[in-house]
Amino acid sequence: MTTTPLSRRGFLGAATVGAVLLGSSPAFGSSATGAFGPAGRTVVLRARPSAESERLRLQQALGTTNFRPTGLYLPAAAELTVEVDAKDGLLPTLHVGAPDTHADVTYKNPRAYPLTSGVNTVTDPGGGMVYLSLIGSSTEDRRKAKVKFVQGGTPAPTFVMGETTEQAFQSQLDTLTAAPQVELVSPYGIVTVTRDGMLAWRDQDHHGLLTLLETIVSSHAAISGLAERERSPLPFHLVEAPRMPTGAGAYATHGWTAYPRTYLDRLLTVEGLRTRGWGVYHELGHQHQQMAYKPTDLTEVTVNIYALAAQRTLGQPSNLTKPDAKTGLTPYQSALPKLPSSGYVKGFGAYEKLVPFRQLELAYGDDFWPRLHRLVRSERPASEWTETDKRWGYLALYTSRTAGRDLSGFWTRWGAPVTAEYLAQVAALGLPAPDVDPSTLAE
Repeated sequence: MTTTPLSRRGFLGAATVGAVLLGSSPAFGSSATGAFGPAGRTVVLRARPSAESERLRLQQALGTTNFRPTGLYLPAAAELTVEVDAKDGLLPTLHVGAPDTHADVTYKNPRAYPLTSGVNTVTDPGGGMVYLSLIGSSTEDRRKAKVKFVQGGTPAPTFVMGETTEQAFQSQLDTLTAAPQVELVSPYGIVTVTRDGMLAWRDQDHHGLLTLLETIVSSHAAISGLAERERSPLPFHLVEAPRMPTGAGAYATHGWTAYPRTYLDRLLTVEGLRTRGWGVYHELGHQHQQMAYKPTDLTEVTVNIYALAAQRTLGQPSNLTKPDAKTGLTPYQSALPKLPSSGYVKGFGAYEKLVPFRQLELAYGDDFWPRLHRLVRSERPASEWTETDKRWGYLALYTSRTAGRDLSGFWTRWGAPVTAEYLAQVAALGLPAPDVDPSTLAE
């Protein structure tokens, strides 16, 4: 499920947390000098593009996060003093609160405190994990700023992939008990959960868990047609949230994806994430979906292109080849007899609706969706959230152009609501008909 303001649907050893913060993980994006522990430590931030500019560059519906973890928790109404040295003229921002993790919904959204050169003292009425950001103009922006932590803040247990040993992290869990939250940090991930939630699943290989998370995110980048140099440097923020929108088991929005306590057996365990992590694959998929060919009807459908890619990468059986518990039929077996259909939106179940998107890969190769993503990034077709007909039309146009075949008959057979205007635009491309009807294909 996704939520968005624009439309509804939308982790070497360090003995203390201060040592963790000396890392150079891309998610931290910083290095530091000074004494261990919060006081006296200086973080060197390097500029990164904003989450919004990266969302637009990649033509995605949802953005990720500007946050860089500090490993500190700021209690409500307590003071945190930092000193900023910004010789390049670019000033950082300090943020308090992991998104949607506070028990009081008043503090659902993190609070931003722009910093000035020199000494800054920050207090926050809700309290929460502390983050920094330094937003530059592009990925080529080389400006830096230094933030020295002078006083305040409570160290929170923090595992940084490639820096923290499992023994050190377990020691942190036993000794750093004042902070109510714990974080796992990898190059492309920040996982923020309650202390109680982490303690319930503490006996895991956290390096292995984060390696798995990196693999999942990389599978999404691959199906998006992103070479390593093209990927955004910004991480994905996964949080344990105390509440869920009505009817949602988890959700995604601008800046984060959220999971309830009952999902931590899959989010925080290696085996759970590897074999039963569809919810994580799905929610992270929302932060990869492209806008152009995603009408509201497809928000919960095209997202699973990325979830299926994660399953294949992890060597798991596809959800499209698993029989339904009630009918005994796979989505292919239950959907294809309904063709031709008079209504795609209301005539098929959630996994049945995913079938035509997988059929295009079966017909035109595993690089079909990477090629389509690259085409959309190149052309940047404009559309508004409310322009449903245009987005259905773009789906027909861009899939046809990527396939090199006129797919108007394919989408008509599935009952997709592509208007006559866009069917005519597909016809005007002058493409040949498919050699084999993709709507007949199954795994």
